[in-house]
Amino acid sequence: MPAYVMLANWTDQGVRAIDDGPKRVDSARKSLEDMGGRFLSVFMTMGVHDMIIAYEAPDDAVAARFSLMLGKQGYVRTQSMKAFPEEAYRQIVNSLR
Repeated sequence: MPAYVMLANWTDQGVRAIDDGPKRVDSARKSLEDMGGRFLSVFMTMGVHDMIIAYEAPDDAVAARFSLMLGKQGYVRTQSMKAFPEEAYRQIVNSLR
């Protein structure tokens, strides 16, 4: 299943409602599972981004829908990247030869 890395920043609304943040993570996890995906890891970070979530989704359309669903709620703004595991990276690079 394709993997993705999501960089998230809390909006003003998200910071004001930070006490409910863990419940929103649980809700996001359930929503992604209902779409056929799963969280691999969740990190709260210090620096440019507030959270990093690594997850799997059946395809890019599901990943996009998940991202839009989170943004629509208004608590976070996200940037998502498709992530290639090491084996895929090696195959891609080796195919250049």
